[in-house]
Amino acid sequence: MKTIRLTVAQAVIKYLNQQYVERDGVENKFFAGCFGILGHGNVAGMGQAIQQQNDLKYYQCRNEQSMVHTSAAYAKMKNRLSTFICTTSIGPGATNMLTAAAGATINRLPVLLIPGDIFASRHVAPVLQQLESSTSQDVSVNDCFKPVSKYWDRINRPEQILYALPEVMRVLTSPSETGAVTLAIPQDVQAEAFDFPLEFFKKKTWNIVRQRPDVFQLKKAADLIRKSKTPLIIAGGGAHYSEALDVLKTFVHNTHIPVAETFAGKGALRYNDPHQLGAVGATGTPGANAISKEADVVIGIGTRYSDFTTASKTAFQNPNVEFININVTEFDAAKHGGLMLQGDAKVVLEELSELLEGYQVAKTYSDKVSEFNRSWDAKVSEIYDYRHDNLLSQGEIVGAVNDFADDNDVVLCAAGSLPGDLHKLWRTKSSKSFHLEYGYSCMGYEIAGGLGAKMADPSREIYVMVGDGSYLMLSQEIVSSIQEGYKMTIVLIDNDGYKSIGSLSRSLGSEGYGTRYLYRNPDSEKIDGDDVETNAVLPINLADNARSLGAHVIECENYNDLTNALKMAKTINKTTVIYTTCDRYHGVNGYGWWEVPIAEVSEMDTVKKAYNDALEHKKKQRFYY
Repeated sequence: MKTIRLTVAQAVIKYLNQQYVERDGVENKFFAGCFGILGHGNVAGMGQAIQQQNDLKYYQCRNEQSMVHTSAAYAKMKNRLSTFICTTSIGPGATNMLTAAAGATINRLPVLLIPGDIFASRHVAPVLQQLESSTSQDVSVNDCFKPVSKYWDRINRPEQILYALPEVMRVLTSPSETGAVTLAIPQDVQAEAFDFPLEFFKKKTWNIVRQRPDVFQLKKAADLIRKSKTPLIIAGGGAHYSEALDVLKTFVHNTHIPVAETFAGKGALRYNDPHQLGAVGATGTPGANAISKEADVVIGIGTRYSDFTTASKTAFQNPNVEFININVTEFDAAKHGGLMLQGDAKVVLEELSELLEGYQVAKTYSDKVSEFNRSWDAKVSEIYDYRHDNLLSQGEIVGAVNDFADDNDVVLCAAGSLPGDLHKLWRTKSSKSFHLEYGYSCMGYEIAGGLGAKMADPSREIYVMVGDGSYLMLSQEIVSSIQEGYKMTIVLIDNDGYKSIGSLSRSLGSEGYGTRYLYRNPDSEKIDGDDVETNAVLPINLADNARSLGAHVIECENYNDLTNALKMAKTINKTTVIYTTCDRYHGVNGYGWWEVPIAEVSEMDTVKKAYNDALEHKKKQRFYY
């Protein structure tokens, strides 16, 4: 057996650099490169190996959480067929990735994390940044990754990578099991040499199979649909990842079954398709929620039925409603006691179409759906065109960006009140023009995610929409975008605090407590002081902050300024921040219910009222078996 002597880190990088994926006869390299911050726990191991492997591109980042967000966004844009390696030092470098690792796993997006670890030899202990345990010497902070990883392993001997790395790739390339994968490698093991089999480093192509459903389940589903009067499709992220959208469009146009969309599923149909009901659930359109209420069969395609999608289990009120779940994951396919069509969305729809040949919903039903589509689009225009003095509403800002963006451009967001408004209001013109991270709704994803989306397809204009709260949490990757020449347009909305949770707090009777960026009141000792004149807004200059990170900045005071800024930003060849303020108290009406626990007893009348209102909503909650 021919061997090659390499360090463990060199062997890991050499192996990963030879991994490819293939679906439908199209092959591509799985890892587009490696993000990293090289500290004492990985600089001499992984860092040296990456430096030596010239054909694997290395990218710097400014925060370890950011690089995982960037990798996840890239994987999302690539339909999970490509991603990045993320390597860090031990200790805080590693644990900084935890939040984004959870996001990748929750959103079913592949990212490989390789944090450094404490010495396997234990000759030097405790090392800098080591978490000591009095009950075990085999625990490090990297054990924190176990619950947020789809696969987790620690390499304590060189030969263990021969078995671990194929498992890493199996999970990362699995449509049903993918997510964050963590491979913790102690810093001394990274630099240790071993004679590895040369054959281990041959090119390896992982075939992404299109799993087909059970034929008996398929026939049951077709029979159920044929008997239904008011069926509804809920399109989730899986419809995109399986590249099933053309098949879905044909299926819908043949059967006239309407489509409503989750955050991850938005863009499954063009916004003005007459079968398109738009956003569903707590942030849903009136039409989507009205049809959800009466639907007798709900066909979920690649959705995990989050509480926003089901409006906390109040959306589907038909007493005889049944679910058909098309999903590659058994766990999701079994939800709501649904008929399980476990398989790839594209092939399931193809085979279901054959069994439903000649079936169409009643014309009265499809006409009602079409009218919902038209009436909502008219309402969107009304919200886009709302004008009141010079103070912009969030709906106007969304409208300005949407009206200006080309069909192929991408809007990207993650947290706050923006996602809900975008879900309801954004007119999707192509399948990838709407990029929302709402499985984890992670504040700080936006700019790092925008970088990943741009890296995945540099031909697209990326419009990152972000509030001041998220911006202040994680804006550093503006620097990375400047360094690498990946231009984004960042629409930075200053709300003088947390607009979304301020609104939520008021809806729960808590009057927006603790959500404004204010000085502490010396008399009351409270930060929250909307009605106290002495509590001036903190003098935060976010525009100057963005300039200091290297961005071109355009400041806006009114709607005309905003539209002109969008035009100007299109002509600038580096990351541009469009800064504007927003009326934090003006929102889009018509949101559905979302369950958030409210204090059962309180001295505040507003909280008492909110609690009693919630009890009325809870009476509508359904459980499906």
